[in-house]
Amino acid sequence: MWIFVNALIENPTFDSQTKENMTLQAKSFGSTCHLSEKFIKAAIGCGIVESILNWVKFKAQVQLNKKCSAVKHNRIKGIPKLDDANDAGGRNSTECTLILTEGDSAKTLAVSGLGVVGRDRYGVFPLRGKILNVREASHKQIMENAEINNIIKIVGLQYKKNYEDEDSLKTLRYGKIMIMTDQDQDGSHIKGLLINFIHHNWPSLLRHRFLEEFITPIVKVSKNKQEMAFYSLPEFEEWKSSTPNHKKWKVKYYKGLGTSTSKEAKEYFADMKRHRIQFKYCGPEDDAAISLAFSKKQIDDRKEWLTNFMEDRRQRKLLGLPEDYLYGQTTTYLTYNDFINKELILFSNSDNERSIPSMVDGLKPGQRKVLFTCFKRNDKREVKVAQLAGSVAEMSSYHHGEMSLMMTIINLAQNFVGSNNLNLLQPIGQFGTRLHGGKDSASPRYIFTMLSSLTRLLFPPKDDHTLKFLYDDNQRVEPEWYIPIIPMVLINGAEGIGTGWSCKIPNFDVREVVNNIRRLMDGEEPLPMLPSYKNFKGTIEELAPNQYVISGEVAILNSTTIEISELPIRTWTQTYKEQVLEPMLNGTEKTPPLITDYREYHTDTTVKFVVKMAEEKLAEAERAGLHKVFKLQTSLTCNSMVLFDHVGCLKKYDTVLDILRDFFELRLKYYGLRKEWLLGMLGAESAKLNNQARFILEKIDGKIIIENRPKKELIKVLIQRGYDSDPVKAWKEAQQKVPDEEENEESDNEKETEKSDSVTDSGPTFNYLLDMPLWYLTKEKKDELCRLRNEKEQELDMLKRKSPSDLWKEDLAAFIEELEAVEAKEKQDEQVGLPGKGGKAKGKKAQMAEVLPSPSGQRVIPRITIEMKADAEKKSKKKIKNENTEGSPQEDGMELEGLKQRLEKKQKREPGTKTKKQTTLPFKPIKKGKKRNPWSDSESDRSSDESNFDVPPRETEPRRAATKTKFTVDLDSDEDFSDFDEKTQDEDFVPSDASPPKTKTSPKLNNKEPKPQKSAMPDLEGDDAKDSVPLSSSPPATHFPDETEITNPVPKKNVTVKKTAAKSQSSTTTTGAKKRAAPKGTKKDPALNSGVSQKPDPAKTKNRRKRKPSISDDSDSNFEKIVSKAVTSKKSRGESDDFHMDFDSALAPRAKSGRAKKPITYLEESDEDDLF
Repeated sequence: MWIFVNALIENPTFDSQTKENMTLQAKSFGSTCHLSEKFIKAAIGCGIVESILNWVKFKAQVQLNKKCSAVKHNRIKGIPKLDDANDAGGRNSTECTLILTEGDSAKTLAVSGLGVVGRDRYGVFPLRGKILNVREASHKQIMENAEINNIIKIVGLQYKKNYEDEDSLKTLRYGKIMIMTDQDQDGSHIKGLLINFIHHNWPSLLRHRFLEEFITPIVKVSKNKQEMAFYSLPEFEEWKSSTPNHKKWKVKYYKGLGTSTSKEAKEYFADMKRHRIQFKYCGPEDDAAISLAFSKKQIDDRKEWLTNFMEDRRQRKLLGLPEDYLYGQTTTYLTYNDFINKELILFSNSDNERSIPSMVDGLKPGQRKVLFTCFKRNDKREVKVAQLAGSVAEMSSYHHGEMSLMMTIINLAQNFVGSNNLNLLQPIGQFGTRLHGGKDSASPRYIFTMLSSLTRLLFPPKDDHTLKFLYDDNQRVEPEWYIPIIPMVLINGAEGIGTGWSCKIPNFDVREVVNNIRRLMDGEEPLPMLPSYKNFKGTIEELAPNQYVISGEVAILNSTTIEISELPIRTWTQTYKEQVLEPMLNGTEKTPPLITDYREYHTDTTVKFVVKMAEEKLAEAERAGLHKVFKLQTSLTCNSMVLFDHVGCLKKYDTVLDILRDFFELRLKYYGLRKEWLLGMLGAESAKLNNQARFILEKIDGKIIIENRPKKELIKVLIQRGYDSDPVKAWKEAQQKVPDEEENEESDNEKETEKSDSVTDSGPTFNYLLDMPLWYLTKEKKDELCRLRNEKEQELDMLKRKSPSDLWKEDLAAFIEELEAVEAKEKQDEQVGLPGKGGKAKGKKAQMAEVLPSPSGQRVIPRITIEMKADAEKKSKKKIKNENTEGSPQEDGMELEGLKQRLEKKQKREPGTKTKKQTTLPFKPIKKGKKRNPWSDSESDRSSDESNFDVPPRETEPRRAATKTKFTVDLDSDEDFSDFDEKTQDEDFVPSDASPPKTKTSPKLNNKEPKPQKSAMPDLEGDDAKDSVPLSSSPPATHFPDETEITNPVPKKNVTVKKTAAKSQSSTTTTGAKKRAAPKGTKKDPALNSGVSQKPDPAKTKNRRKRKPSISDDSDSNFEKIVSKAVTSKKSRGESDDFHMDFDSALAPRAKSGRAKKPITYLEESDEDDLF
């Protein structure tokens, strides 16, 4: 199809002198084409769109059909690990069953079982993990997926073929598929993905009972020669409750198919009727259930589905009802609706439980298991991370990979900028730094850890008795949640993507949280809190509710040198260097270099880049904003604060103060429970000591005689004299709590003695009196016992006078005291051990100065405008309206629009609506590939909220300017806060893969660039003109501004918060104002070596300024041209987006030395011109 367009374009740019391909962006054409409604209707109705779409579908179908075979083959080749049935593809092919197993070990089990049923009618093929969710996969993904193509080839399926009648089934190599996976939730997910695969492509096969599953026991119990198997845990729990002597049975849990022996495999296949469960199709409700579970169009329905499940489960627990289960003793078939709503939903819920932390302790189950094991081990010495991981797996029944567990331990101990504000474990060794975002940690077998001294102050042992501990494999493991004294979910933040929901909460300052808790205890309202990261030296400011701008630190040393001393949160030092500074130094094909050199003076904890650039380029960068040019601003959005509440239901919080209030109410309630428990325990201990002291005193006084008297008579005397049966034991029995581990470790002899010493099993126990050694009759021991009795009584009296709030305040005071000691030690450790020989003070001071910010630097303050806040609020409302937390909105919330829909959208616009928008940075806004949708085979489970949000800096007075020129910023771009709408990978600052940075030469360093106002330039058009606001005015001065001018340009509230490094989004490559053809032999400024500002040669500066720039495609700067020569507003508008970096691009190679090619020159300016 050919389309001919006749248009007049202002200052077009081309990729070569032949001028065959125009490179100018549409927004810079200088005019906008408004199509009439009549034309749009005619275009939509002409049938071209439908023809194109049909042609594309046809081509895709032809390609898919090439993967299929239209002829049935007896033997197929080229599929590794396939054990084909002997009759597959023959006359008896409809009687053949293909067993799809979860991995190679499951295949071995199936092959063992085939020794019973034979190999003629059964084939086996192992799957490698979870298959693709074909319902939402692209054509390319399906074409390249080996698992899908292998299954199609083995079974003999053909795309788009209807298998309604029996004859069509005879074209298949197998008449059935049997799914054989582990009896856990991940196994259920694999079953669901296979059902989805068949249902999406060949729904008619489901009506023929084409699919079935092979179930294996999850629990076996045995006693003597009796044996029973259970295929679901609720069924096993039901049996236990109905069997009084169930503890006498031996219980064995089967965590996967690999647990079963070959002998058991033969037993399973011998009883095929019990283990084979057919899937039965019951109509449209089955279709709806499958779509609900796997369609991205039904995210909101899936949320409701899971919410109803959690509520129903909570009600069942409250009423004491057992959970539903599917595989009873008589189950022979299963409907798809039941499978989705009773089995697959368990995976969805467990996916959320594994991915989204609890509001109470801020921990996910894996982290909680690590903490439980550390508390139980109570190590006084450091332990290897690898050894601790093995201990966690043993003590807390951790059933997943050891490597992920080791990474969980490492993450709990990390304390670099951008990780934890309070690390619960100590990092003894290399646990990762801000250089690589923690990915540079050493191997787990080389590093050590142990509990931090703060951890047990945050999680007091006195609260352990009030917690509800879980049981796994008949073993007592971690509680459903711990109850810390402060909301750890706010201190260390939280993030994760589950099914239907995702969670993202930033870090907050420990002391701010503690102060707000104290205010709530005093009946006052908590103060608003901004995100805060430990040791972060930049600033965090609020744009709109739950939207923040994070800025690094940059200072001007002299007219050619700047110093970057802090990066935004989670912008890792090495990645910043590779993705921002290297492209700026080397330039790209169309963009000359912006900087001439840079030096690195940072350490593993600090950042310091000293950047050298041409004087005119630095001046241009100042006008556009150094934070924007050097990508030192990112955004942080908190519109997805979803957490599990204390009853195990997901809850979405609108603000962090809502989380704080929920935590406060629950924690105060548990302080009341703690006080109640302590009163009971202290009362029992006080009664015990009182009885012991009285017994010793009466024995000394001769009131009680125990020598040569029968035991029964002695016990009778003790009862008559009013002695209590062991008060501590009686109180613990009344609590109906499982005895502590230490008490369970009593020797068998002590237990036997205790049993024999009692009158009856339920009678009074006086061993605590009669087992006291004779030493207690001495004066010293008697006095000590009386003293202990008095102290315990005083402790009990003091506790009775305290309120739950008083107990909480004591814990907070002890925690803050220890926190100050820990921070003081950390600061002392940082100042010790500076590199260098000897102990000369001068050497150490010089090296310290080398890594610290230069004192002579003039700090540049970032700036947030009112218009940007308004735009953020607008985007925030849009986010709430169209909120989609299961993956990115582009992935899960909407379908890609076709041409027809886009044309219809255009038609609906009002005729006067401005349609020109600033282009965003040319990189993919979200790393979708790393988003984990639990309904696909993706395994990634991290997300991030920091986006590459460019904000113009606060006004800093430029150091020189030729003419007073006012600049404007376009605040109407739809793209500016696009990253607020969804999280990107917070893991690191790595951009998506793409070509080298296509930075365009323009004075604009952002999506919204400064533009001349009407006073200096012709009228601006479009919404750029409508929403532009003046940023700064450049006075004709060449002096450097003093400290006041730099730091206080406008009376604006600037919130500086100590935070950790923000997630870096790839920064813009800015190419500077290039007035020469290429930077030949630029001299190195001594300031790069010393870090101290040094004034340049004034003569050189003058000559450089006088030299007239060539107007070319590769021209660096247009600022002075704009001042001296008026250009059309359309031209100005076209240049607004040119200063940027392509974050998806690969790094440009370092420029080689030698003569630089002279840039191509044109007679007019283009939108590729103006970059520094």
